[in-house]
Amino acid sequence: MFLKKGGCDLQSENKACKCTLNQLYDVIESSYDGIYITDGQANTIFLNKAYEKITGMKKEEMLGKNMASIEREGYISKSATLAVLRYGKTVTIDQGFKTGKKVLVSSSPIFDEQGKISMVVTNVRDVTELYELKEKLEKNEELAKKYYSQVEAMRKQLLNFSDIIAEDEKMLTILEIAKKVADVDTTVLLLGETGVGKEEIAKYIHRNSKRSDRSFIKINCGAIPENLIESELFGYEKGAFTGASREGKIGLFELADGGTVFLDEVGELPLDMQVKLLRVLQEGEIKRVGGIKTINIDVRFIAATNRNLKNMVSQKTFREDLYYRLNVIPIRILPLRERKDDIEPLIMHFLQMFNKKYNFNKDISSGAMESLKEYEWPGNVRELKNIIERIVIMSADNKIFRSDLPIKSVWSEEKTEFEVNSKKVTLKEAIENLEVVLIENAFKKHGNVRAAAKELGIDASTFVRKRKRYKDKNMLQK
Repeated sequence: MFLKKGGCDLQSENKACKCTLNQLYDVIESSYDGIYITDGQANTIFLNKAYEKITGMKKEEMLGKNMASIEREGYISKSATLAVLRYGKTVTIDQGFKTGKKVLVSSSPIFDEQGKISMVVTNVRDVTELYELKEKLEKNEELAKKYYSQVEAMRKQLLNFSDIIAEDEKMLTILEIAKKVADVDTTVLLLGETGVGKEEIAKYIHRNSKRSDRSFIKINCGAIPENLIESELFGYEKGAFTGASREGKIGLFELADGGTVFLDEVGELPLDMQVKLLRVLQEGEIKRVGGIKTINIDVRFIAATNRNLKNMVSQKTFREDLYYRLNVIPIRILPLRERKDDIEPLIMHFLQMFNKKYNFNKDISSGAMESLKEYEWPGNVRELKNIIERIVIMSADNKIFRSDLPIKSVWSEEKTEFEVNSKKVTLKEAIENLEVVLIENAFKKHGNVRAAAKELGIDASTFVRKRKRYKDKNMLQK
C-alpha cells in the first residue's frame, strides 16, 4: 500500500478504494496507540484520543504548542520529536509526563519533495504498568535476598542458643527484671565483666518479647574492622566504593528489620559511628553507603559492654547523648564469684554437654566440685565452660578428681581430696578411696616414688606395692 498526496488514495493488488480525509482521521482516532504529530518546526498539529488517555494530557493543552516549550515547561521529560529534527532519523526513547505516566515513544520523520522534514509522527505506547511491574519485581528480589539472609542469620544463631542456667537468688532477680523489660519495646544496656553471659540475657529478652518470631542479629562492635563497620551495619549501594559488590549489600540493621539487634561491645564503636548509631536510635532510619534515600527500620536495640561508659563519656571517648540514649534500662549481670549458687548447676550443665559432644560418661568428684566452687572465676561463665571442656577431654578416668583440675589456676596443691560415693561404702572401701587420692596426689606432686613415699610417711616399697594394687583394680591411672 502507499499514501498519495492530494487525497487518501489507498490501493491494493485486487481493488482500489477512495476515502476522505475524515475517514483517515477516524482511522487514526481508533488506534490503540497514541499518535502525536508536529510540523517541521515541532509545532503540535494533531494528537488522538488514545494519546490523551495514555498520557493524561489534554488536546487543548498541547495543540499549537512547540515541543521545545512543552519540554521546557516540564510537561514531558524529554522530546523525541526534537531529536528527530536534530538527527533526521527515527528516534525511540522512554518519556515521562508531569501526570506521572511513563511511555515508550517512537518518532519518525516525514520528508517533503525537497527532502526537508515536513512532519514528525510519534507513536506512543503506555509502559507505566511495565515500569511498575519492574519495580515490584526488583522489590521482590530485594525482599527475597533479605528474607534469605534473615533465615541464614537466624539459623546460625539458633544453633548456639542455650537455656540460661540460674539458681542463685541474685541471678533469678536479674532474670525477673529482664523478663519485665522484654515486654516493653525499649533500649536495654547490659553491663558486666567479660564472660558473665550478657549475650544469653539479650537472647532471653528477645525470646520473651513480641519480636520473638523475628530475627535476632548479634553485632560485635569490636570485631568489625573500622573501615568496614559502616558498610556492614548500614549496607551499601552497587558501586559505592572500590571492591563493593556489583549488586550492593543489605546492612545488618536493615536485615534485622522487625527484630532485635544486639550490639555487643558497644563501647568499642568509633566516635564517627557513634553519631550514626544515635541517628538510627532516634529517627529509626538508615541510609546505605553511596545511597541517597533513607530507609525506615523497625528494630529493638540491646547493647552490652564490659567497659565503664560513664568514665568514657568524661574522657570524651564515648558520646554523652548516645550514652543516655542507650542507658534507658541498664541491667548489670553479676560476675560468677557474686552468684556462687550458679556454679554447681553450670558445671553439671557443661559436663552433660561435653559428655554428649565427645561421647563420654564422666562424673565429677565432690572434692573437684568444691575446688571449682571456691575459685574466683575472673573469666566468669566462659572460663568455667572452657575448663570443664578441658578436664572432660584430658581426664583419664570416668571420675574427675581435684588432681585433674588445672593446678594453680583452679586449686591449691596443698589441698587433698577424699571422695565417698553417695552409695553405701564399707570402711575398707572408704580407706582405699582415701589411699588412692593421697598416693596419686603425692606422685603427681613429686614425680618420683621416693619423694612421694616420704611425704606420706611410708617406705618406697610399700608405696609401689599399694600403687600397683590400685592400678590393677583400675582405681589409678596405668
